Amino acid sequence: MRIFTASLATETNTFSPMFTDLDSFKSSFYARPGEHPPTPTLCSAPLIACREQATAQGFTLIEGSCSWAEPGGLVNRACYEYLRDEILQQLTAALPVDAVVLGLHGAMVAQGYDDCEGDLLSRIRALVGPDTVIAAELDPHSHLTRKRCEMADLLIAFKEFPHLDFMERARELVQLTLAAVRGNIKPCMSRFDCRMIDVLPTSNEPMKSFLARIRLLEQQPGVLSISVIHGFMAGDVPEMGSQLLVITDNDPSLSQQLAKQLGMELFAMRGKSMPEMLSVEEGVRRLQTKNNGPVVLADVWDNPGGGVAGDGTLILREVIRQQLQGIAFGTIWDPMAVQLCFAAGEGAEIPLRFGGKSCATAGEPVDKIVAIKALRASAWQQFGGSEVPMGACAWIQFDGIDVILNSNRCQSFDPSLFRALGIVPEQCRGLVVKSTNHFYQGFAAIASEVLYLDAKAPYPSDPRRNQYRKLTRAIWPIVEQPHLQHHESKRGISPC
Repeated sequence: MRIFTASLATETNTFSPMFTDLDSFKSSFYARPGEHPPTPTLCSAPLIACREQATAQGFTLIEGSCSWAEPGGLVNRACYEYLRDEILQQLTAALPVDAVVLGLHGAMVAQGYDDCEGDLLSRIRALVGPDTVIAAELDPHSHLTRKRCEMADLLIAFKEFPHLDFMERARELVQLTLAAVRGNIKPCMSRFDCRMIDVLPTSNEPMKSFLARIRLLEQQPGVLSISVIHGFMAGDVPEMGSQLLVITDNDPSLSQQLAKQLGMELFAMRGKSMPEMLSVEEGVRRLQTKNNGPVVLADVWDNPGGGVAGDGTLILREVIRQQLQGIAFGTIWDPMAVQLCFAAGEGAEIPLRFGGKSCATAGEPVDKIVAIKALRASAWQQFGGSEVPMGACAWIQFDGIDVILNSNRCQSFDPSLFRALGIVPEQCRGLVVKSTNHFYQGFAAIASEVLYLDAKAPYPSDPRRNQYRKLTRAIWPIVEQPHLQHHESKRGISPC
Protein backbone atom coordinates (compact mmCIF):
# COMPACT_ATOMS: atom_id res chain seq x y z
CA MET A 1 0.00 0.00 0.00
CA ARG A 2 1.27 3.47 -0.95
CA ILE A 3 -0.15 6.65 0.62
CA PHE A 4 0.68 10.24 -0.34
CA THR A 5 0.15 13.02 2.19
CA ALA A 6 0.52 16.81 2.10
CA SER A 7 -1.17 19.95 3.39
CA LEU A 8 -2.06 23.39 2.07
CA ALA A 9 -4.14 25.64 4.28
CA THR A 10 -5.16 29.08 5.35
CA GLU A 11 -8.43 30.79 6.30
CA THR A 12 -9.36 33.69 4.04
CA ASN A 13 -11.26 36.73 5.24
CA THR A 14 -12.26 38.22 1.90
CA PHE A 15 -13.06 41.54 3.63
CA SER A 16 -9.58 41.85 5.19
CA PRO A 17 -6.86 44.20 3.93
CA MET A 18 -4.18 41.72 5.13
CA PHE A 19 -3.40 40.07 1.78
CA THR A 20 -1.68 36.68 1.81
CA ASP A 21 1.40 35.84 -0.28
CA LEU A 22 4.17 33.26 -0.29
CA ASP A 23 6.03 35.09 2.49
CA SER A 24 2.87 34.79 4.62
CA PHE A 25 3.11 31.00 4.36
CA LYS A 26 6.86 30.83 4.87
CA SER A 27 6.71 33.03 7.97
CA SER A 28 3.95 30.86 9.49
CA PHE A 29 4.77 27.29 8.41
CA TYR A 30 6.32 25.78 5.32
CA ALA A 31 7.95 22.34 5.17
CA ARG A 32 9.16 20.57 2.05
CA PRO A 33 8.97 16.76 1.79
CA GLY A 34 10.64 15.13 4.78
CA GLU A 35 11.12 18.45 6.61
CA HIS A 36 7.95 18.40 8.72
CA PRO A 37 8.86 18.37 12.43
CA PRO A 38 7.54 15.63 14.74
CA THR A 39 4.96 17.99 16.25
CA PRO A 40 1.76 18.66 14.25
CA THR A 41 0.34 21.97 13.17
CA LEU A 42 -3.40 22.59 13.13
CA CYS A 43 -3.81 21.68 9.46
CA SER A 44 -0.92 19.26 8.89
CA ALA A 45 -1.97 16.76 11.57
CA PRO A 46 -2.87 14.08 8.96
CA LEU A 47 0.81 13.81 8.02
CA ILE A 48 1.75 13.07 11.63
CA ALA A 49 -1.12 10.56 11.90
CA CYS A 50 0.14 8.84 8.74
CA ARG A 51 3.66 8.66 10.18
CA GLU A 52 2.27 7.02 13.31
CA GLN A 53 0.58 4.28 11.30
CA ALA A 54 3.01 3.70 8.42
CA THR A 55 5.24 1.14 10.13
CA ALA A 56 2.54 -0.49 12.24
CA GLN A 57 0.16 -0.87 9.28
CA GLY A 58 2.86 -1.76 6.79
CA PHE A 59 2.36 0.91 4.12
CA THR A 60 4.76 3.16 2.25
CA LEU A 61 4.30 6.84 3.09
CA ILE A 62 5.27 9.51 0.59
CA GLU A 63 5.33 12.99 2.12
CA GLY A 64 4.63 16.11 0.11
CA SER A 65 4.95 19.75 1.10
CA CYS A 66 3.02 21.25 4.02
CA SER A 67 2.09 24.94 4.10
CA TRP A 68 0.05 27.11 6.44
CA ALA A 69 -0.46 30.87 6.54
CA GLU A 70 -2.00 32.81 9.40
CA PRO A 71 -5.58 33.74 8.43
CA GLY A 72 -5.69 36.87 6.32
CA GLY A 73 -7.13 38.39 3.19
CA LEU A 74 -7.21 37.05 -0.36
CA VAL A 75 -4.34 34.75 -1.30
CA ASN A 76 -2.15 35.98 -4.13
CA ARG A 77 -3.05 33.94 -7.24
CA ALA A 78 0.55 33.13 -8.17
CA CYS A 79 1.22 32.04 -4.58
CA TYR A 80 -1.73 29.62 -4.52
CA GLU A 81 -0.88 28.16 -7.91
CA TYR A 82 2.77 27.71 -6.91
CA LEU A 83 1.92 25.83 -3.69
CA ARG A 84 -0.84 23.82 -5.39
CA ASP A 85 1.34 22.83 -8.35
CA GLU A 86 4.20 21.89 -6.02
CA ILE A 87 1.94 19.30 -4.37
CA LEU A 88 0.57 18.09 -7.71
CA GLN A 89 4.10 17.58 -9.07
CA GLN A 90 5.09 15.65 -5.95
CA LEU A 91 2.00 13.48 -6.27
CA THR A 92 2.68 12.83 -9.95
CA ALA A 93 6.18 11.64 -9.08
CA ALA A 94 4.75 9.32 -6.40
CA LEU A 95 2.18 7.57 -8.60
CA PRO A 96 0.71 5.01 -8.37
CA VAL A 97 -0.79 5.52 -4.90
CA ASP A 98 -3.67 3.84 -3.10
CA ALA A 99 -4.70 6.92 -1.14
CA VAL A 100 -4.12 10.65 -0.85
CA VAL A 101 -4.51 12.08 2.66
CA LEU A 102 -4.57 15.87 2.92
CA GLY A 103 -4.52 18.50 5.62
CA LEU A 104 -6.70 21.37 4.38
CA HIS A 105 -8.61 24.17 6.03
CA GLY A 106 -11.64 24.66 3.86
CA ALA A 107 -11.93 28.46 3.78
CA MET A 108 -9.03 29.31 1.47
CA VAL A 109 -9.86 31.84 -1.25
CA ALA A 110 -7.36 33.12 -3.81
CA GLN A 111 -7.57 35.70 -6.55
CA GLY A 112 -9.54 33.91 -9.26
CA TYR A 113 -10.37 30.88 -7.05
CA ASP A 114 -13.42 30.98 -4.76
CA ASP A 115 -12.91 27.30 -3.87
CA CYS A 116 -9.18 26.55 -3.60
CA GLU A 117 -9.76 23.22 -1.86
CA GLY A 118 -12.24 22.12 -4.50
CA ASP A 119 -9.80 23.12 -7.22
CA LEU A 120 -6.95 21.16 -5.58
CA LEU A 121 -9.11 18.08 -4.97
CA SER A 122 -10.42 18.04 -8.54
CA ARG A 123 -6.89 18.19 -9.95
CA ILE A 124 -5.80 15.39 -7.61
CA ARG A 125 -8.77 13.27 -8.71
CA ALA A 126 -7.81 13.82 -12.34
CA LEU A 127 -4.30 12.56 -11.58
CA VAL A 128 -5.12 9.49 -9.48
CA GLY A 129 -8.32 8.30 -11.13
CA PRO A 130 -11.65 7.17 -9.66
CA ASP A 131 -10.42 4.23 -7.56
CA THR A 132 -7.84 5.95 -5.35
CA VAL A 133 -9.16 7.03 -1.95
CA ILE A 134 -8.95 10.80 -1.40
CA ALA A 135 -9.36 11.95 2.19
CA ALA A 136 -8.95 15.34 3.86
CA GLU A 137 -9.23 16.91 7.30
CA LEU A 138 -11.04 20.25 7.47
CA ASP A 139 -11.51 23.07 9.92
CA PRO A 140 -15.22 23.48 10.78
CA HIS A 141 -14.90 27.19 9.91
CA SER A 142 -14.94 26.30 6.25
CA HIS A 143 -17.12 26.24 3.13
CA LEU A 144 -18.32 22.73 2.29
CA THR A 145 -18.72 23.04 -1.47
CA ARG A 146 -20.35 20.54 -3.78
CA LYS A 147 -17.15 20.20 -5.80
CA ARG A 148 -14.97 19.08 -2.89
CA CYS A 149 -17.64 16.61 -1.75
CA GLU A 150 -17.80 15.12 -5.23
CA MET A 151 -14.02 14.85 -5.54
CA ALA A 152 -13.25 13.32 -2.10
CA ASP A 153 -14.19 10.01 -0.50
CA LEU A 154 -13.70 11.11 3.12
CA LEU A 155 -13.95 14.60 4.62
CA ILE A 156 -13.74 14.99 8.40
CA ALA A 157 -13.77 18.29 10.30
CA PHE A 158 -12.55 19.05 13.81
CA LYS A 159 -15.45 18.67 16.22
CA GLU A 160 -14.34 21.07 18.94
CA PHE A 161 -14.20 24.87 18.94
CA PRO A 162 -11.57 25.50 20.38
CA HIS A 163 -10.04 23.02 17.91
CA LEU A 164 -8.18 20.95 20.48
CA ASP A 165 -9.17 17.67 18.81
CA PHE A 166 -7.33 18.26 15.52
CA MET A 167 -4.93 15.39 16.14
CA GLU A 168 -7.74 13.05 17.21
CA ARG A 169 -9.67 13.80 14.02
CA ALA A 170 -6.54 13.26 11.91
CA ARG A 171 -6.09 9.79 13.40
CA GLU A 172 -9.76 9.03 12.72
CA LEU A 173 -9.30 10.15 9.11
CA VAL A 174 -6.27 7.92 8.59
CA GLN A 175 -7.96 4.88 10.14
CA LEU A 176 -11.01 5.28 7.89
CA THR A 177 -8.77 5.81 4.86
CA LEU A 178 -6.92 2.56 5.53
CA ALA A 179 -10.22 0.70 6.00
CA ALA A 180 -11.52 2.13 2.70
CA VAL A 181 -8.36 1.18 0.80
CA ARG A 182 -8.63 -2.39 2.12
CA GLY A 183 -12.27 -2.62 1.13
CA ASN A 184 -13.49 -2.98 4.70
CA ILE A 185 -15.80 0.04 4.35
CA LYS A 186 -17.40 1.94 1.46
CA PRO A 187 -17.77 5.58 2.58
CA CYS A 188 -21.00 7.33 1.61
CA MET A 189 -21.12 11.08 2.31
CA SER A 190 -24.22 13.31 2.48
CA ARG A 191 -24.40 16.99 3.39
CA PHE A 192 -27.31 19.13 4.52
CA ASP A 193 -27.38 22.89 3.99
CA CYS A 194 -28.61 24.44 7.25
CA ARG A 195 -29.12 27.81 5.54
CA MET A 196 -27.58 29.75 8.40
CA ILE A 197 -24.30 31.25 9.57
CA ASP A 198 -23.45 31.64 13.24
CA VAL A 199 -20.62 31.42 15.76
CA LEU A 200 -20.84 28.02 17.46
CA PRO A 201 -18.38 27.54 20.34
CA THR A 202 -18.54 23.97 21.64
CA SER A 203 -17.30 24.94 25.11
CA ASN A 204 -20.77 26.43 25.75
CA GLU A 205 -24.33 25.16 25.59
CA PRO A 206 -26.23 24.29 23.48
CA MET A 207 -23.34 23.17 21.22
CA LYS A 208 -21.66 21.21 24.01
CA SER A 209 -24.64 18.88 24.37
CA PHE A 210 -25.27 18.77 20.62
CA LEU A 211 -21.72 17.56 20.10
CA ALA A 212 -22.09 14.94 22.84
CA ARG A 213 -25.16 13.62 21.04
CA ILE A 214 -23.27 13.45 17.75
CA ARG A 215 -20.57 11.35 19.42
CA LEU A 216 -23.24 8.90 20.57
CA LEU A 217 -24.74 8.72 17.08
CA GLU A 218 -21.30 7.86 15.70
CA GLN A 219 -21.49 4.66 17.74
CA GLN A 220 -24.58 3.61 15.78
CA PRO A 221 -23.92 0.71 13.36
CA GLY A 222 -23.07 1.97 9.89
CA VAL A 223 -22.24 5.55 10.94
CA LEU A 224 -18.57 6.31 10.27
CA SER A 225 -18.30 10.04 11.01
CA ILE A 226 -20.39 13.17 11.57
CA SER A 227 -18.98 16.68 11.08
CA VAL A 228 -20.58 20.03 11.85
CA ILE A 229 -19.36 22.61 9.35
CA HIS A 230 -19.87 25.89 11.18
CA GLY A 231 -19.06 28.00 8.12
CA PHE A 232 -16.96 31.15 7.96
CA MET A 233 -18.96 34.37 7.74
CA ALA A 234 -15.95 36.46 6.65
CA GLY A 235 -15.69 34.55 3.38
CA ASP A 236 -17.72 36.04 0.54
CA VAL A 237 -18.10 32.87 -1.56
CA PRO A 238 -21.19 31.25 -3.11
CA GLU A 239 -21.58 28.32 -0.67
CA MET A 240 -20.75 30.09 2.61
CA GLY A 241 -22.78 28.81 5.57
CA SER A 242 -23.31 26.03 8.11
CA GLN A 243 -23.75 22.44 6.95
CA LEU A 244 -23.98 18.93 8.40
CA LEU A 245 -21.80 16.22 6.85
CA VAL A 246 -22.54 12.56 7.59
CA ILE A 247 -20.47 9.60 6.38
CA THR A 248 -21.97 6.12 6.54
CA ASP A 249 -20.75 2.73 5.41
CA ASN A 250 -22.49 2.26 2.06
CA ASP A 251 -25.85 3.53 3.35
CA PRO A 252 -26.94 6.67 1.46
CA SER A 253 -30.42 6.64 2.99
CA LEU A 254 -29.01 6.74 6.54
CA SER A 255 -26.46 9.42 5.72
CA GLN A 256 -29.12 11.66 4.13
CA GLN A 257 -31.60 11.11 6.96
CA LEU A 258 -29.06 11.88 9.68
CA ALA A 259 -27.66 14.92 7.86
CA LYS A 260 -31.13 16.44 7.48
CA GLN A 261 -32.21 15.62 11.03
CA LEU A 262 -29.09 17.06 12.65
CA GLY A 263 -28.99 20.00 10.27
CA MET A 264 -32.48 21.10 11.23
CA GLU A 265 -31.62 20.65 14.91
CA LEU A 266 -28.63 22.95 14.42
CA PHE A 267 -30.83 25.48 12.64
CA ALA A 268 -33.17 25.47 15.67
CA MET A 269 -30.19 26.52 17.84
CA ARG A 270 -29.38 29.60 15.74
CA GLY A 271 -28.56 32.70 17.76
CA LYS A 272 -28.32 30.76 21.03
CA SER A 273 -24.69 29.63 21.15
CA MET A 274 -22.63 32.73 21.88
CA PRO A 275 -22.00 33.74 25.51
CA GLU A 276 -23.00 37.17 26.80
CA MET A 277 -21.26 39.86 24.77
CA LEU A 278 -20.37 43.09 26.56
CA SER A 279 -19.54 46.48 25.15
CA VAL A 280 -15.94 47.58 25.56
CA GLU A 281 -16.91 50.19 28.15
CA GLU A 282 -19.02 47.75 30.19
CA GLY A 283 -16.40 45.00 30.05
CA VAL A 284 -13.63 47.26 31.31
CA ARG A 285 -15.96 48.70 33.97
CA ARG A 286 -16.66 45.17 35.25
CA LEU A 287 -12.95 44.57 35.45
CA GLN A 288 -12.71 47.61 37.75
CA THR A 289 -14.71 45.72 40.39
CA LYS A 290 -12.65 42.50 40.32
CA ASN A 291 -9.70 41.88 42.61
CA ASN A 292 -9.54 38.08 42.92
CA GLY A 293 -7.16 36.93 40.24
CA PRO A 294 -6.96 37.52 36.53
CA VAL A 295 -10.15 38.37 34.69
CA VAL A 296 -9.79 37.47 31.01
CA LEU A 297 -11.28 39.89 28.49
CA ALA A 298 -11.62 38.44 24.99
CA ASP A 299 -11.46 40.94 22.13
CA VAL A 300 -13.44 38.61 19.89
CA TRP A 301 -13.63 40.72 16.72
CA ASP A 302 -9.97 41.80 16.51
CA ASN A 303 -8.92 38.18 16.23
CA PRO A 304 -6.06 37.45 13.80
CA GLY A 305 -7.45 33.90 13.65
CA GLY A 306 -10.34 35.43 11.69
CA GLY A 307 -8.04 37.11 9.21
CA VAL A 308 -7.86 40.64 10.64
CA ALA A 309 -4.68 42.39 11.74
CA GLY A 310 -4.87 42.09 15.52
CA ASP A 311 -3.54 45.62 16.00
CA GLY A 312 -6.76 47.16 17.33
CA THR A 313 -6.55 49.58 20.26
CA LEU A 314 -10.20 50.06 21.23
CA ILE A 315 -9.98 48.06 24.47
CA LEU A 316 -6.54 49.43 25.34
CA ARG A 317 -7.79 52.99 24.94
CA GLU A 318 -10.74 52.25 27.24
CA VAL A 319 -8.42 50.75 29.88
CA ILE A 320 -6.30 53.91 29.67
CA ARG A 321 -9.40 56.12 29.89
CA GLN A 322 -10.66 54.29 32.99
CA GLN A 323 -7.12 54.42 34.47
CA LEU A 324 -6.85 50.70 35.24
CA GLN A 325 -3.54 49.16 36.23
CA GLY A 326 -2.27 45.61 36.39
CA ILE A 327 -3.68 44.75 32.96
CA ALA A 328 -1.66 42.79 30.40
CA PHE A 329 -2.43 42.74 26.67
CA GLY A 330 -1.39 39.75 24.60
CA THR A 331 -0.88 40.65 21.84
CA ILE A 332 -0.91 43.75 19.63
CA TRP A 333 0.57 43.15 16.18
CA ASP A 334 3.03 45.86 15.18
CA PRO A 335 6.27 44.77 13.46
CA MET A 336 7.47 48.35 13.09
CA ALA A 337 7.10 49.08 16.80
CA VAL A 338 8.86 45.80 17.61
CA GLN A 339 11.76 46.82 15.38
CA LEU A 340 12.03 50.18 17.17
CA CYS A 341 12.07 48.44 20.55
CA PHE A 342 14.87 46.12 19.43
CA ALA A 343 16.84 49.11 18.15
CA ALA A 344 16.49 50.87 21.52
CA GLY A 345 17.30 47.73 23.52
CA GLU A 346 15.96 46.01 26.62
CA GLY A 347 15.71 48.35 29.59
CA ALA A 348 15.38 51.49 27.49
CA GLU A 349 12.61 54.05 27.93
CA ILE A 350 11.40 55.50 24.65
CA PRO A 351 8.50 57.39 23.07
CA LEU A 352 6.58 54.86 20.99
CA ARG A 353 3.59 54.93 18.66
CA PHE A 354 2.03 51.47 18.34
CA GLY A 355 -1.12 49.68 17.17
CA GLY A 356 -4.01 51.00 15.08
CA LYS A 357 -2.23 50.98 11.73
CA SER A 358 -4.16 48.47 9.58
CA CYS A 359 -7.64 50.00 9.23
CA ALA A 360 -9.80 52.92 10.30
CA THR A 361 -12.31 50.98 12.43
CA ALA A 362 -10.08 49.33 15.05
CA GLY A 363 -8.84 52.40 16.93
CA GLU A 364 -6.13 55.04 16.55
CA PRO A 365 -2.46 54.38 17.30
CA VAL A 366 -1.40 54.83 20.91
CA ASP A 367 1.43 57.24 21.80
CA LYS A 368 3.22 56.61 25.11
CA ILE A 369 6.56 56.80 26.84
CA VAL A 370 7.20 53.09 27.35
CA ALA A 371 9.72 51.00 29.26
CA ILE A 372 11.07 48.07 27.26
CA LYS A 373 10.88 45.24 29.78
CA ALA A 374 11.91 42.28 27.57
CA LEU A 375 12.76 41.39 23.99
CA ARG A 376 12.57 37.98 22.34
CA ALA A 377 13.92 37.40 18.83
CA SER A 378 11.68 34.35 18.43
CA ALA A 379 8.78 33.68 20.79
CA TRP A 380 6.25 30.84 20.74
CA GLN A 381 2.95 29.92 22.38
CA GLN A 382 1.32 26.51 22.77
CA PHE A 383 -1.96 25.20 21.38
CA GLY A 384 -3.16 21.61 21.66
CA GLY A 385 0.27 20.03 21.33
CA SER A 386 1.42 22.38 18.58
CA GLU A 387 3.71 25.41 18.75
CA VAL A 388 2.55 28.73 17.30
CA PRO A 389 5.23 31.27 16.29
CA MET A 390 4.73 34.85 17.48
CA GLY A 391 7.92 36.07 15.81
CA ALA A 392 10.07 38.78 17.33
CA CYS A 393 8.26 40.25 20.36
CA ALA A 394 8.66 43.14 22.78
CA TRP A 395 7.13 43.53 26.24
CA ILE A 396 6.48 47.19 26.92
CA GLN A 397 5.12 48.81 30.07
CA PHE A 398 3.48 52.19 30.76
CA ASP A 399 0.93 53.59 33.22
CA GLY A 400 0.79 50.24 35.05
CA ILE A 401 -0.19 48.45 31.82
CA ASP A 402 1.78 45.68 30.09
CA VAL A 403 1.59 45.07 26.33
CA ILE A 404 3.21 42.38 24.22
CA LEU A 405 3.93 43.58 20.70
CA ASN A 406 4.46 40.81 18.16
CA SER A 407 5.75 40.68 14.58
CA ASN A 408 3.95 37.48 13.44
CA ARG A 409 0.18 37.87 13.41
CA CYS A 410 -1.43 35.18 15.57
CA GLN A 411 -4.39 34.98 17.88
CA SER A 412 -4.13 34.39 21.62
CA PHE A 413 -4.25 30.65 22.33
CA ASP A 414 -2.68 30.01 25.70
CA PRO A 415 -1.16 31.74 28.78
CA SER A 416 2.24 30.60 27.47
CA LEU A 417 2.17 33.67 25.22
CA PHE A 418 2.62 35.87 28.33
CA ARG A 419 5.17 33.59 29.94
CA ALA A 420 7.25 33.63 26.75
CA LEU A 421 8.08 37.28 27.49
CA GLY A 422 8.42 36.91 31.26
CA ILE A 423 4.94 38.07 32.33
CA VAL A 424 3.32 35.89 35.00
CA PRO A 425 -0.34 35.89 33.90
CA GLU A 426 -1.66 34.61 37.24
CA GLN A 427 -0.34 37.75 38.93
CA CYS A 428 -2.18 40.15 36.64
CA ARG A 429 -5.46 41.79 37.52
CA GLY A 430 -6.71 41.39 33.96
CA LEU A 431 -5.60 39.74 30.73
CA VAL A 432 -6.81 41.03 27.36
CA VAL A 433 -6.58 38.49 24.55
CA LYS A 434 -7.49 38.66 20.86
CA SER A 435 -9.46 35.50 20.09
CA THR A 436 -13.06 34.39 19.58
CA ASN A 437 -12.91 31.14 21.54
CA HIS A 438 -9.63 29.28 20.92
CA PHE A 439 -8.23 30.99 24.01
CA TYR A 440 -10.84 29.46 26.29
CA GLN A 441 -9.33 26.10 27.23
CA GLY A 442 -5.96 27.55 28.22
CA PHE A 443 -7.11 30.73 29.92
CA ALA A 444 -10.22 29.45 31.71
CA ALA A 445 -7.90 27.30 33.85
CA ILE A 446 -6.31 30.40 35.41
CA ALA A 447 -9.13 32.95 35.13
CA SER A 448 -11.42 34.07 37.92
CA GLU A 449 -13.87 35.10 35.19
CA VAL A 450 -13.98 35.21 31.39
CA LEU A 451 -15.68 38.15 29.67
CA TYR A 452 -16.38 38.40 25.93
CA LEU A 453 -16.19 41.94 24.55
CA ASP A 454 -17.89 43.10 21.36
CA ALA A 455 -15.92 46.02 19.96
CA LYS A 456 -17.90 45.59 16.69
CA ALA A 457 -14.73 45.91 14.58
CA PRO A 458 -12.81 45.16 12.47
CA TYR A 459 -14.04 41.58 11.75
CA PRO A 460 -17.23 41.52 9.61
CA SER A 461 -19.30 40.05 12.44
CA ASP A 462 -22.83 40.95 11.30
CA PRO A 463 -23.90 38.99 8.19
CA ARG A 464 -26.82 41.36 7.71
CA ARG A 465 -24.37 44.20 7.05
CA ASN A 466 -21.55 42.37 5.31
CA GLN A 467 -22.69 43.13 1.76
CA TYR A 468 -21.93 39.72 0.32
CA ARG A 469 -21.67 39.84 -3.47
CA LYS A 470 -21.29 36.13 -4.24
CA LEU A 471 -23.63 34.37 -1.79
CA THR A 472 -26.05 32.30 -3.91
CA ARG A 473 -28.94 31.60 -1.52
CA ALA A 474 -30.92 32.96 1.40
CA ILE A 475 -29.44 32.19 4.83
CA TRP A 476 -30.20 33.22 8.41
CA PRO A 477 -29.77 35.89 9.86
CA ILE A 478 -29.90 37.78 6.54
CA VAL A 479 -33.31 36.13 6.05
CA GLU A 480 -35.28 35.05 9.11
CA GLN A 481 -36.85 31.89 7.62
CA PRO A 482 -34.66 30.87 4.67
CA HIS A 483 -36.11 27.35 4.54
CA LEU A 484 -39.48 28.85 3.57
CA GLN A 485 -37.81 30.35 0.49
CA HIS A 486 -36.21 26.99 -0.28
CA HIS A 487 -38.92 24.58 0.79
CA GLU A 488 -36.92 21.76 2.33
CA SER A 489 -37.36 18.12 1.38
CA LYS A 490 -34.58 16.44 -0.48
CA ARG A 491 -33.50 19.62 -2.22
CA GLY A 492 -31.63 20.63 0.93
CA ILE A 493 -29.75 17.33 1.10
CA SER A 494 -26.89 16.49 -1.22
CA PRO A 495 -25.44 13.00 -1.46
CA CYS A 496 -21.75 13.60 -2.16
